[in-house]
Amino acid sequence: MKKGLVIKSTGSWYVVKDTDGIFYECRIKGNLRIKGLKTTNPLAVGDWVDFDWLEKDSQDQNRNMGLIYGVEERRNYIIRRSQNLSKQAHIIAANIDQAFLIITINYPVTTTTFIDRFLASAEAYRIPVVLVFNKTDRYDPLQTQKMMEYISIYEKIGYRCMQLSALEGSGMEELKAVMKDSISVFSGHSGVGKSTIINSIQPELNLKTKEISDYHETGKHTTTFSELFELDLGGYIIDTPGIKAFGMLEMEPWEISHYFVEIFKISKNCQYNNCSHTHEPGCAVKEAYQKGEIAESRFISYLGLLETDQKYRPAY
Repeated sequence: MKKGLVIKSTGSWYVVKDTDGIFYECRIKGNLRIKGLKTTNPLAVGDWVDFDWLEKDSQDQNRNMGLIYGVEERRNYIIRRSQNLSKQAHIIAANIDQAFLIITINYPVTTTTFIDRFLASAEAYRIPVVLVFNKTDRYDPLQTQKMMEYISIYEKIGYRCMQLSALEGSGMEELKAVMKDSISVFSGHSGVGKSTIINSIQPELNLKTKEISDYHETGKHTTTFSELFELDLGGYIIDTPGIKAFGMLEMEPWEISHYFVEIFKISKNCQYNNCSHTHEPGCAVKEAYQKGEIAESRFISYLGLLETDQKYRPAY
């Protein structure tokens, strides 16, 4: 039995790289399913699997064939609503070391609401996030000041923030150092520069903007083929059209405060264990907000998520 990393999924076939760096085209054993998850796909890129080498392809002796028998427990995963209404979800990728949210103050505008929804989703799926503020070369003094205000908010609550100009190359070496030897995914609005950054890191990928994470409508793509691309600096970058919005899938109202790190920390001092931080007496979170210890934009984002009646809301 061999162990390998799923680096590409096409729905029925999986490309698996074993621990010796050899690639295999694999199918899964028919009864393989992940317990506790009702999804359209039992495996995703980033999964570590157990498989057996079967034989060389009869028509192409350079193709190794395999059969997947088992999958290791996932550390985390990214999930989205499936296009198949008979299933609940589609796993886009698993075992992510970190997500980079690419943010632009302008060209286009990235709102704090978008940032906060993304961070809450990432917290729910236990995926560390680095906030990358791109296009710093284009900002006027007021836009630069706004960027620094954003950075102050998010660094204060523990998120790493980086400043980048993909066009001029400033900040690229710091970004590469953080990505080295990790499985990473880039997310953000269309036009924030994801493809420019990735192509700067690994030029031969030659990714086009619309091919990496830049769609807004879930109905635009009926299938999602994900792939891990190996980087020369070490590690992988995930390319998939479905990565842009993690989505709040089956998140109950009482859970939401758990995924705002500063609110969750302060909520331990609330009078009631099930405090919603909206109207209850003795609420430590409301008191902290009134004292300026919780950023207004963060508290508004929390209330916005709490008030929605939708179980699934993309992080736009």
